[in-house]
Amino acid sequence: MSESKRVTILCLASYYKGVAFLNKAKELGCHVILVAKEALREEDWPDQSIDERFFMPDLSRRPDIIYAVSYLARERQIDRIVPLDDYDVETAASLREHLRLPGIGETLVRHFRDKLAMRIQASRAGIRVPAFVSIINYDRIREFMDRVPPPWVLKPRSEAGAMGIKKIHDSEQLWRHLEQLGDEQSFFLLEQYIPGDVCHVDGIVSEKDVVFAVAHRYGAPPMNVAHEGGVFVTRTLSPESDEAREMFALNRRLMQALGMVRGATHTEFIRGQDGKLYFLETAARVGGANIDCAVEAATDINLWQEWARIEVADARGEPYELPAARTDYAGLLVCLAQQEWPDLSQFDDPEVVWRMHKKQHAGLIVASHDPERINVLLESYTRRFAQNFLAVAPPLDKPPA
Repeated sequence: MSESKRVTILCLASYYKGVAFLNKAKELGCHVILVAKEALREEDWPDQSIDERFFMPDLSRRPDIIYAVSYLARERQIDRIVPLDDYDVETAASLREHLRLPGIGETLVRHFRDKLAMRIQASRAGIRVPAFVSIINYDRIREFMDRVPPPWVLKPRSEAGAMGIKKIHDSEQLWRHLEQLGDEQSFFLLEQYIPGDVCHVDGIVSEKDVVFAVAHRYGAPPMNVAHEGGVFVTRTLSPESDEAREMFALNRRLMQALGMVRGATHTEFIRGQDGKLYFLETAARVGGANIDCAVEAATDINLWQEWARIEVADARGEPYELPAARTDYAGLLVCLAQQEWPDLSQFDDPEVVWRMHKKQHAGLIVASHDPERINVLLESYTRRFAQNFLAVAPPLDKPPA
């Protein structure tokens, strides 16, 4: 293909995100089509980077989305379909299959959306995961509970983040939950609860090769923050540390086992009290909660922009080259806030490089060459966030409509 080939990228958005992807795709000369949820019509989309936009009540409803995108394809040669949100990953796979476009298809996408599928595939590749059982066969569930002591975690197989997760303390509690779930039971799994430090690796994959990866450690595990309240915190780990090196190697093995071809990934691991590293879950998208901003603050790598560059390079038959990355450190803090617009001006250390501007939220990022300086700031700022801003809301079982 020639370098000047006009690439048409259709982006799906059930949530407002991915602006940097849209901007970079347009900068690279693409024709950019946005298909978004109707509720997002008034969001601050970058008009200069979107050639066409269309809104639908629900992007996951089939066959409506297939009819709609197929109709668009009558007059447009769509080259790539990209999901900007985790909830659009399966929809994008279905559309690629239907239109016979490159990228992850419906079978492979389960490795990145279905927590049961990714655990089974990782286990087969020899990657350590917490003990688990599908909520399908009751005899197997009973055997699991006899073999694995509580507490356990009941997880929806395809929700994002900590959405819908329940901590289960005994068999009676589990059966009550399953009775409430009714016909939805088979969309869940039961997993051994492993306390420990939760870490994440955010990366870029190009033609099945992990070309970029950066490791972070959360403060409190995201499930604890979602269910008990608190300040969400994550900080960069030294790429030369034994902990980061182990995660990089495991993440590389995981991406090969799951069949990731190209794009952004977000993978979570937990260090159990036995000192061993366990795989928790992964996703074929940019990490949420503004993790991408923390990654960029530490490395100069914008995950959204690089994802766009990879898609365009592949569509044009060109090689992808990762730009030079810095090796600094960043810390991210985010919490629900009591105030409609929290005043973050009191956090005026020179290491503050980003402030969140979102109703009922407080958030900022600090960056430095010195990891100890990041630790000191995060310890102080987390305490002050909790005192000055923190609000607690009950956890959601389903995303808001």
